This record gives sequence, C-alpha cells and structure tokens, in this order.
Amino acid sequence: MMDIPSLRRETRYGMPAADQIMFNRHYVIGYSYYFRQAKWALEIIDPDITDVVRPDNFRPDYRLPEIFRADLPNYTGSGYDRGHLVASANQRETEIQNSETFLLSNMSPQKPKFNRKIWKDLETAVRKLDLKKSILETYVICGPIFYFDAEVKTVKSSRAKGVTLPIPHAYFKSVLTENRRGKLHMWSFIMRN
Repeated sequence: MMDIPSLRRETRYGMPAADQIMFNRHYVIGYSYYFRQAKWALEIIDPDITDVVRPDNFRPDYRLPEIFRADLPNYTGSGYDRGHLVASANQRETEIQNSETFLLSNMSPQKPKFNRKIWKDLETAVRKLDLKKSILETYVICGPIFYFDAEVKTVKSSRAKGVTLPIPHAYFKSVLTENRRGKLHMWSFIMRN
C-alpha cells in the first residue's frame, strides 16, 4: 500500500523535498543520497509515554539502496554517536514504534558532547512542552546542516567499507505546537555539532 503524504498526520503542514521519502509508522524521513543520511525527520511527539524499554537495536534501513545507506561499521570506532533525529523517548507507545527510531536512516553522526547534552536537553524540553494541558499536538522537524563554504569532513571508521558519512556542521530543529483552540506557535533552533 502506498502512503499518500496528504493523508499522513505528520505532513499536515507540508514537508520538504528529498531524494527518498520514507514513511514509518509514526514519523517521516526525507533522505539525501548525496549525504547518505536524512535531510530531515518529521514527527508528532507521542504523548502516550509508557514503560517501553529502549531496545538499542541499531540497524541499517534496507529500504535504501545499498550504495547510499549507512551501516553499523560506519560508526564503529569513529568517535561519533549515532545521533537520533526522531528521539527514541518521543516514540514510546509501543515496542515497534520505539524500535523504528533505531533505523540508521534516522541517525546522523553527532559529537558525543553534542548528542548527549544540548541535543538531548532540547529533546527533553520539547517533550515537557508537549505535556502542557493547553497543547493539542507538537510537530517537530529536524535535520543536519552542511555549510558549503566550510570543509565537509567524513566519519573515519576502522571497520567501514565503501560508504562514507559526511559530518554535519550543525543541526536544526523547528517545533510547532497547536493548542486546543487551533492557535500555532513555532520555535526554531540551529546548533553547531
């Protein structure tokens, strides 16, 4: 069955272009073949937080052509985290929903201090915002930023063969909330990796 973007809740306000659009159960990825990672990830924060255990089952996304997809060896020994674009903690209603966030198509090379501190803090702040009683839904789009006037380095892994992953210079995150009266508020962030 083919997904029709206009019928997906996540794409209610539109979505950017990409080389390949991948519809997951609870989020959408716009993938870049050139950068071998998502250009953007679009989700609605899931307010139904349960006690689903984080599986850490990182794996390749076989919907992507092999020449353009990342694999686990790309990150092994590289010094970079497999940084979630759609956070595992944002999608915890069911095990399969949470497990999908561990597809490598949802990952981008992030410096550990960035991934485990400022990026994580922003994800937590967005979830707290979504828990407010006045908020009906919270939409989030995020992704890597590459500055073309700066050198783009690639992940150096001792085990990777073939595909190299460019390291983003920064990341963006835009948060759109809709309150129970239909009023919209938006915040956008750009943070260096």
